[in-house]
Amino acid sequence: MILPLAPTDLLPKVIMGVDPGTQIMGYAVIEVQGQRVRMLQYDVIDMRKLGTNHALKLKKIFERMTELIDEFLPDELAIEAPFFGVNVQSMLKLGRAQGVAIAACLARQIPYVEYAPTKVKQSVTGSGNATKEQVAHMLRQTLKLPPLEEAPKFLDATDALAVAMCHHYQKGNNVKAGGKSWGKFLADNPGKLAAATTVRKAPARKKPAA
Repeated sequence: MILPLAPTDLLPKVIMGVDPGTQIMGYAVIEVQGQRVRMLQYDVIDMRKLGTNHALKLKKIFERMTELIDEFLPDELAIEAPFFGVNVQSMLKLGRAQGVAIAACLARQIPYVEYAPTKVKQSVTGSGNATKEQVAHMLRQTLKLPPLEEAPKFLDATDALAVAMCHHYQKGNNVKAGGKSWGKFLADNPGKLAAATTVRKAPARKKPAA
C-alpha cells in the first residue's frame, strides 16, 4: 500500500550541500519535491590564488556563501564534518572554514546538519569506503548530470552534491524542529533582503524624558 505524501512533502524544499575546504570548497544546491530531485547548481569556491592568507580565505567563504544563500534561498544546509587527520594545523583551519560556512547560514536563520564523510558515501553509493570518483559516477547516474566534460573541474563539487543528497535521503530527520528558512523569512518579510545588504547608521539614542 502506497501512503499519500504529507502536505509538507508536496512543497519544494531547497537544500544546500557543502564540502568544506581551505583551498577549494565544494557547494551544491538541489530542489526536492516529493521524490523528485532537481540539481540547481554545483561548483566550487576556489581560494588557491589567495595563497597562505587564511583570513582572506575565510572572508571569501563567508561572502560567497552569503551570495549563494541570497540567490537560492535554501531551506536547510547539509555540511560534511571535518575529517580527523594527523595534521593538527590543517584540521584547525578546516574547522574554521566549516564554521564560517555554517555562520553564513545561521545569519540567515537556516538550520544545518553535519554528516560524517563515511555516512555521505554510504548513502550515495552503498559503501562508506567509496572513492570520490565512485561518488561522482553514482550521482551522474542518479541525477542524470551533464556529460563529464561539461561538469565542474573539481570533485569537491560532486562531494558537496553528495552531502546534499545524503540529507535528502535522511528526509531532514536531523534538522531541529522550529528552524526557520531564509526563503520563508523573506517571504514573510520582503523588505529584509534590501535591508540586509545596505549599511545603515545606528539610530541616535533618544534622550530620556524629563
